[in-house]
Amino acid sequence: MMRILFVLLLLMVSPRFVAMAQTERDLQLKSESVPPVAAVATEIAEIPRTPPNLHPSPPDPIRSEQLEGAIARGVEFLIKDQNRDGSWGSAERTKDLNIMAGIGSHHAFRTAVTALCVSSLIELDEGKEPALSRAIERGEAFLFEQLSVVRRDQPTLIYNVWTHTYGIQALVGMHGRLPEDPARREKIAGLIREQFEKLGKYESAEGGWGYYDFAAGTQRPASSSTSFVNAAVLIAFDDARRIGVNPPEKLVDRALKMVQFQRKPDNTYLYGTYLRNHPMMPINRPGGSLGRSQACNLALRVWGDTSIEDTVCCEWLDRLISRNGWLDMGRKRPVPHESHFQVAGYFYYFGHYYAARTIPLLQTKDRPFYQDHLAHILLGHQEQDGSWWDYPLYNYHQQYGTAFALMSLRQCRKPE
Repeated sequence: MMRILFVLLLLMVSPRFVAMAQTERDLQLKSESVPPVAAVATEIAEIPRTPPNLHPSPPDPIRSEQLEGAIARGVEFLIKDQNRDGSWGSAERTKDLNIMAGIGSHHAFRTAVTALCVSSLIELDEGKEPALSRAIERGEAFLFEQLSVVRRDQPTLIYNVWTHTYGIQALVGMHGRLPEDPARREKIAGLIREQFEKLGKYESAEGGWGYYDFAAGTQRPASSSTSFVNAAVLIAFDDARRIGVNPPEKLVDRALKMVQFQRKPDNTYLYGTYLRNHPMMPINRPGGSLGRSQACNLALRVWGDTSIEDTVCCEWLDRLISRNGWLDMGRKRPVPHESHFQVAGYFYYFGHYYAARTIPLLQTKDRPFYQDHLAHILLGHQEQDGSWWDYPLYNYHQQYGTAFALMSLRQCRKPE
């Protein structure tokens, strides 16, 4: 009797196990196919479809006093929140689930966040507010002292690539702030070149940059090149070359090749090269790429990729506005990538910042439409204390979120 029951049970269950095994085998075979991105392009080309019209309706114009009031509250938050040593952020306010970070990681976080805050305040400084100017001076003093000593925390954690990236951006702003001081400018140019060297040291073996090395922990990181880090670095490099401090060509060339490799036919971008065999994972589809495509498109365009035309930039601005819910549902969630399309909260203000930076590249007539739309989105998320934040990251999130939002809103200002 027991044998009969066992055989019946096996007959009932085995087809499911066979199907699961076949699915796993098919997935492995698909993952091993080359080249996967080209295969996806062929599949897309063979499917007749009418793309959805994602162009949003005209926005209500943003009044200047609305915009300036929000900016003033954000600036006030940063001034009040600055640490005694001139930095922003700390390793406090932990939660049950924290991004793993040692002492070196927190040093990198704090310095990178300080660089973002300094950049935002410099962009908004008109020389009329002594408290604002003083906050900038204190932040600059911290960067002058700390940028040179930020290092990789340990073989797995390479968060310092963010420090070098946003350090360059802050230094470019600092370079233009006191043009009558040539010695200061030369010191700043030297620090920018030093950040180039550090990014060369921590460049992934495959080109570009990642912030984790789970593979080997080697001196030259075996990290997977990540599209959004590459884009942020390339944009900072472009900022530097605009003041005459040119980045190493080999770093630029390799990073560009990786961004282009990670680009899919519809201008979504792979999260990282480690997902090259899974291009249709949710995180690599348009909803998952909303926070990355803006930066990647901008990086390719400023470095001469003529395929990133205004139509591409406008399409992804349209997507960001019309499909903003996909990013917004991930905003403030404590677990990375737990939301729809595997979106992580920390892509929210990052994505809007680089979207805002694409607006000046458009024709003048097209800019107000997107300026007002982005301003509506950002003004609606300002906290009561004047800050913005998207992901609980120790005590760094309000500071970097506010810096990104302020620099985004500055791009939403219209000429008188």
